[in-house]
Order: sequence, then C-alpha cells, then structure tokens
Amino acid sequence: MIQTIADALEAQGYETLTAVQTAVTDPALTEADLLVSAQTGSGKTVAFGLAMAPTLLGESPRFGPADAPLALVIAPTRELAMQVARELTWLYAKAGATVTTCVGGMDQRSERRALDRGAHVVVATPGRLCDHIKRGNIDLSDLRAVILDEADEMLDMGFRDELEFILSEAPEDRRTLMFSATVPAAIAKLAKSYQKDAQRIATIGEAKQHADIEYRALNVHPRDTENAIINVLRFYEAKNAIVFCNTRAAVTRLTTKFTNRGFSVVALSGELSQSERTNALQALRDGRARVCVATDVAARGIDLPNLELVIHADLPSNADTLLHRSGRTGRAGRKGVSALIVPAKLKTKANRLLGWAKLSATWAGAPTAEEVNAADEERLLADPAWSNPAPSDAADFVTSLTERFTPEQLATAFVNLYRARASAPEDLTDPGNKDDRPRPSFGPSVWFSISTGRNDGAEPRTLLPMICNKGDLTKDDIGAIRVQQDHSFVEILASSADKFMNAIGPDRVVEAGAIVTKLDKAPDLPRGRSDRGPRPDKGPKPPHRKSSYDPDAAAAPRKPRPAPANAPAGEARAEKPKFDKPKHKHADKPKGERPPKSHKTERSPMKPGATPRPKANGDAPAKPKAKAVWKKDSPKANAPRGAKPKSGKPFKAREEGSGGAKTYKRATDPSKRFTPPNKIGKAGGKPKNKGGATTPRRGK
Repeated sequence: MIQTIADALEAQGYETLTAVQTAVTDPALTEADLLVSAQTGSGKTVAFGLAMAPTLLGESPRFGPADAPLALVIAPTRELAMQVARELTWLYAKAGATVTTCVGGMDQRSERRALDRGAHVVVATPGRLCDHIKRGNIDLSDLRAVILDEADEMLDMGFRDELEFILSEAPEDRRTLMFSATVPAAIAKLAKSYQKDAQRIATIGEAKQHADIEYRALNVHPRDTENAIINVLRFYEAKNAIVFCNTRAAVTRLTTKFTNRGFSVVALSGELSQSERTNALQALRDGRARVCVATDVAARGIDLPNLELVIHADLPSNADTLLHRSGRTGRAGRKGVSALIVPAKLKTKANRLLGWAKLSATWAGAPTAEEVNAADEERLLADPAWSNPAPSDAADFVTSLTERFTPEQLATAFVNLYRARASAPEDLTDPGNKDDRPRPSFGPSVWFSISTGRNDGAEPRTLLPMICNKGDLTKDDIGAIRVQQDHSFVEILASSADKFMNAIGPDRVVEAGAIVTKLDKAPDLPRGRSDRGPRPDKGPKPPHRKSSYDPDAAAAPRKPRPAPANAPAGEARAEKPKFDKPKHKHADKPKGERPPKSHKTERSPMKPGATPRPKANGDAPAKPKAKAVWKKDSPKANAPRGAKPKSGKPFKAREEGSGGAKTYKRATDPSKRFTPPNKIGKAGGKPKNKGGATTPRRGK
C-alpha cells in the first residue's frame, strides 16, 4: 500500500480493513477491471479509493499539479456523491489530491470554474456529468479509472443511456471498477460491454445480510400506525433514526406530526433543494436533529455514524429496497434495529419481503405506553448523573433543596422534569380488535353554520381539517357534519364551543371567506330512513304480473282460427296453404352429375320485344375497344393543350369500327385530371401558393 494512503487510514482510526477492502487491494488485481458486490455498510467507498490508488499514483506517493481529471467516480444520488467526495478527500489528503464534485442542484458555473482550475478526482452524478461533457467543460483524455458506485441503483433510476454515453467518451485504456450491493443481470451485461476481463469479487459477508441488524416486525392496528412509530422512537431513544416513507406526502405529514410532538426532526425527499437536503443530513451528523423522515432517495450509501434505528413506516416495494433501507444502520460493526410497521392486511406482504431478502424478523406488537415508561425508568436509573458530583457553583442550591423539600417531593419533581423532556407515549389499540366498534355518545353539543356548501365544493373531508386547524380542535371535538347546497352545519362539543369561537376570532372567518355562525338550536335537517319511522300505508300492493309466456299453452295444439265476419255461419277460417320452396331443376340428379351453377344458366326470361345480346363466340363478332382517331390537320388536333372549343364542350372522338360517335374527356382537361400529392411542376401538380382557389401550375 502507498505510504501516504496508509498514513491517512491510520489518522482516521483504521486498524484493520474490511473484507471488501482487503479483497480489492490484492496486488494481483492492480491493473484489472473489477466487478465487486458487497453488502451496504461494508466500506465500499474506501475500498474503491484503495483500489484505484495504484492506477492514479503509480510509484509516486503524491499527486502532481491538478489538470485534467485522472479518475471519475459516478454515484446515483447527490447525497451519495457528496459523501464519496468527503471520504476520498481525507483518504487522498496526504497525497495532495484535488477532489471536485459535479452534482445536480448545484451551481453549474462554479463547477465549470473548478474543472478549469484542474482536479485529480471528479465525483459526479450521471445527468450533470453528461451536461459537462456535452458542453465541453471537462476533458476526459487523461482519464485512467472510472468507478461506478451503486451501479444497480443507477440502472434502476433510468441512467443507462447516460452511463453508456459517459463510458463511450472515456479512453479505451482506462480501468473500469463497478461496485454494487447486488449484481443483477443488467449489471452483468453492462460489465461485459464496457469492461475487459473483469474480475468478480464477492465478499463472504454477502451471504449473510446485515448480521449486526436486529429486524423486528411490529403488528399494529391500521389506525395506530403513526402512534406506533412515536412509541418506537420513544422506546429506543436512538441518537439518530430514519423513518422511511413511500411518498413525499407521507414525509410531509409525519414531519409535521413529529415536530408538533416535540421531536427534533428533519425531512429528506426529492422535492427539496440540494442545499436543504445537505443541511438536513448535516443536522443529523451534528446532533441538532435526531429523527429524519425520508423517501428512498436516502436509502443508498448515506452514512450516519450514530444511526441506530430504521423504521419502515411504509413497507418497501421489493426486497432490495428493504436491504438498502436497513443498511443505513448496523454499519462498520455497529449494532442497529430495523423495525417494520405492519398493519394486519399487510402481514402477508411483509413475510414475503422478508423471505425474498432471506431475513428473519422477530414478530411482536408495537411498544405500549407502559413499556415506553419502563424503558424510560431504566435509562433514568442508568444515567451517570446519579454518581457525578454536584457542580461546585450549585452546592449551595443542592443544600437548600434538601432542606426545603422532602425526599419524596424531590423524587417526584425529578421524574416530572425527566418525562417533560420527551413526548408522552401513545395508548395503542390491540391489533386483533376490529374497527367496527360503535361510536360512543357524543354528549352535549352546539351547532354552527358555515357559509360554504355543496355548490362551493365543500365536503366533510375538507371541512373537518379546516375546522380543526382554524378552531384549535381535534376530530374528537367534532360530531356530525351536514353539507347543504349553499351552507353547512357542524356539531361541536359544548365544552369546546367557547374555545372554538375564541380561536376563529371576532371576524368569524375560518378559510376562503367562509363565515361561521353560532346557532341557538339544532338545525332542522332531513333525517335518514331509520329516523323517519314506518313508511305510510299506501294500500295493498298490485299483484305481481306474470310473464306472458306459458310453456303449457305453447305446447298445446292451436285452436282453429275464427271465420271472417262475412263467412257463412258455422264455417271456420281456412288455413293458409303452405308452399315448399322451389327446388333446383337438377336437384334430383346425383351430386357428381349436376352442372355447375352459373348466373348465365339461370337467367331470367327477357322482356317481350327485347333483342338478344350477341355472344362473343357466337354468330356476331365481338365488339372492338374504342380508339380515338385524330386527323392531323383538324383544328382539334392542332389546338393548344388545355384549350376548349368555343362551345365550351369537350372534344369528341370517334370509335374505330363504329359509325357512331362516343364522347371522351381530353387528357388536357384540367377539371378531371388526377393530382398526385407533392408533385409540383407535373401534370395536375399541387400549386405552390397556399392561398385560395387558384389555377394549378402545369408542367411544360
């Protein structure tokens, strides 16, 4: 190993290398392309830094002046690219390397100036790097190594075209190193296309996924998922925790809820700017925030040293995502917990995900309020504050407290102050209970009218959050909501009515000009069928009409039809005669002896006085085809093309072999000429102008 790199590892506290780091530093692989797969948290960033060091430095312990980049590291996300840049910066610090980043969401002009000043290593995301290459901002002619970090994730995110473009622009004699947690078929195909005799490295730890992570599957009631997450956070009291959601809306909702409950929380999702995402991660590293609510954008490569807890608020879509989410904890030998929040209807999906990932989880219920309080007591008794001496400047205050209060009062105050520092745990519903319990009686209430109704798009689902937010109420304070055409009625507990009126203010406006009016009594609303009593008696129901079809009547013989009115007495109507269809005249002959059917043999008789048509092979000659015969000196033959006679009628041509004349349209008649599309200049061509009805141009 190069001495400057070894000194950097020692300064960082590395005593031994991980399995993947040891494998890539084998001297036999110094110049080979590598396809490396290792579990998340195994130190892949330092591993490819060590693997490409001999290629970049050679025999020299330090880099020369910075110019065109020597190495290119491509990462799928901005956060991972920034983290890789930080790792390579301290790894190559003693070797004098210049590390530059090119990631989306940052100022492209600053990146261009940094590239113009020169860099030894460039860490980039695929999209932004393609932009710099196409604009000519980066020179890849001196490139010696290309590293694809989390290559499978980049393909899943749709960066195949960008990766192929970047690799095609790089020199042919480069080293290509691919690092990934898994190696699916798409990665193997990409490696075969852009690597030369790549050496496959799979560490032993890959067979046993995340041995340092404790997996727990928590059964919760469907309406207690968010409360269960609060209890899990309170039960473990981890230094850092990540709560993963599947949508940005869920991230926003949980962030707001946790903030209101007193947690120091930050959000991390794709809708945030790069600076906001960077500040959120830095707050977690600095300890200013303890909980991060994130989408899967943070599931790849993010390394938080103190992350001890991962909570899956929404189950991931596949096993790989489950592994990558959970891999944020239990890194580099540290212990961690991965908790899956599983409502009853998703238990089958959770078992399937765990089976695909080859993981075993402990199934249990979410921590109850009693269990959270018991965990708090254990942490309180284990706090080193019991054995630490009192500060010198607080000795007199301690003495005064012991003289003024009894030991019981001091202990009570201490417990109350300790519990006030954290959010109170939630009472959870038994997951086995069904959600069909009858609602308890609402109690005394006051009705209010809101000047927005069905015509304004009002619905109970929109009025409820509006009333809760503006009126400082909870959903338990609100009873019935009845939406009418131009206004709505809301029932509020009598004990909360004054608080509601004080919260909305003297203007009585809640939102978008909707005015609230307090009613003296309950409104006269149309009642449901259960409240209207029995239906009024409308008399006996009409008998059920049977179908007019009677199978017995249909099977019985028909009665003779009655005689007409002018028929003699006693005479029945004669039945209509039944006629059989006429048979073919050759129907009695055997099938093989019948002549073929033809419309000529079955012609209908001619009308009287009609002249029979002569046959072509009969006694009259066949009629010849008509052919126009022109006289050379006739004015018709010498007339200019397109000209018409004075009469305005088309010229006539004689039929050869017949004395009569038959009318033909001349080929030069523009009114009947076929106009092929897009054939300007030829006969019947399309006019060049696109105006109105103009005479088409003719070719010469």
